[in-house]
Amino acid sequence: MWVVSDDALLDGLATGDPDATAAFVERFQRRVFGVAIRIVNDPRLAEDVAQETFLRAWQRAEAFDPRRGTVAAWLLTIARNLAIDTVRLRRVVIVDPAEILDRREPTGERGPDDLALLSSETERLHAALGDLPPDQCRALVLAAFFGRTAREISESESIPLGTAKTRIRTAMLRLRAALVDDTEASE
Repeated sequence: MWVVSDDALLDGLATGDPDATAAFVERFQRRVFGVAIRIVNDPRLAEDVAQETFLRAWQRAEAFDPRRGTVAAWLLTIARNLAIDTVRLRRVVIVDPAEILDRREPTGERGPDDLALLSSETERLHAALGDLPPDQCRALVLAAFFGRTAREISESESIPLGTAKTRIRTAMLRLRAALVDDTEASE
């Protein structure tokens, strides 16, 4: 029996050949699903990732460069990246930054002196954050509490990347100046 190469199947996928497409999916579906399930740890999401992987492969098949690696490595990299993106999106919980600022630190096993200092520091931080312009406060809270990057903030807030970076930096500088001034004033 004659075996068709991965490159030939990818070429068939790129041209829309239904037989080559079916053979391509059949050849790689288990490996693609295996990568996806290991990362997303959810069979339904893994199926979605696998389906999206084959769609992307079809859309980008003509751009494949065999000098950069094998078809299998290229396809599994697409699956891996999509699976990681899926996990990231699943972890995102949209919460208004103002809601985070209203949350209080759990007391835990702290003594009265620790609690008094913590309460004082928390109040200073809340006051300093409250003095920031709302757009800067929101950008800083998204970056500091949610670990969002400037690019992610720019996309979620529909603002240019440079604006997101400026808001974060300006907010940090203003916050530091306010907290340092308060510390020096109390000494």
